[in-house]
Amino acid sequence: MCRALKVHRSGYYAWKAVPLSQRALEDERLLIEIRRSYDDSYGIYGSPRIHRDLLEAGHRCGEKRVARLMSEAKLKSIRGYKKPRHHSGKPAIAAPNRLSQQFTMPKPDAAWVTDITYIRTYEGWLYLAVVIDLYSRSVVGWSMKPTMKTDIVLDALLMAIWRRKPKQPVIIHSDQGSQFASDDFSRWCKDNRLIPSMSRRGNCYDNAVAESFFSSLKKEIIKKKIYATRQDAQSEIFEYIEVFYNRKRRHSHLNQLSPMAFELLQFGS
Repeated sequence: MCRALKVHRSGYYAWKAVPLSQRALEDERLLIEIRRSYDDSYGIYGSPRIHRDLLEAGHRCGEKRVARLMSEAKLKSIRGYKKPRHHSGKPAIAAPNRLSQQFTMPKPDAAWVTDITYIRTYEGWLYLAVVIDLYSRSVVGWSMKPTMKTDIVLDALLMAIWRRKPKQPVIIHSDQGSQFASDDFSRWCKDNRLIPSMSRRGNCYDNAVAESFFSSLKKEIIKKKIYATRQDAQSEIFEYIEVFYNRKRRHSHLNQLSPMAFELLQFGS
């Protein structure tokens, strides 16, 4: 008898010699692919998006099975904190709200949204301005600076114009921050065939797509981190936007495609 386990010795060795079932072996192989997808997403993806990764890679499995294996391996989607709110004064120039929360566009470069957020570093604040195309949710322009003057927005818009080269006027929607209500911003938009649009005062839902992007950025990559230097923050945010978000990150709004994959599917290379 095997006294510690209270079973017969021959029975114990017979049990030990039995190999893992085919199902268990498949689970082990599948978990390797799950971990790869999880690591590639910086720990952001939960079972629905990892399941889509696996299907595209040719692995036949159900989402419930992926969720079970992730739970057993203690792989959880990592989330951080929400954006702190701040208030600004009444703008000198307020454009009409041309979007009215219509965030789905039938073609690229019909409407862009823009906003500014801030990131903590031990050198002081780093400010990030982004321009997002509502058609594909792609970040088409961005700028990072140590101050929140109007030029941070204009630099982001300049990148968007240079990248997209829109053939028709584009609606550019923002909140009523001082940068967007300035004379410089108004003139720049007029010179570059951009049509300003503004959220209603104090209504964050009017610019929900930009708010959602900043929420994802802070939950998925910053995670309450205080960067040692502004350069450290810039490097990580650049990689998030250009390497992960635009090219790889799956969006439920785009049927779980990334912005770049969505545009390629619609228009080709």
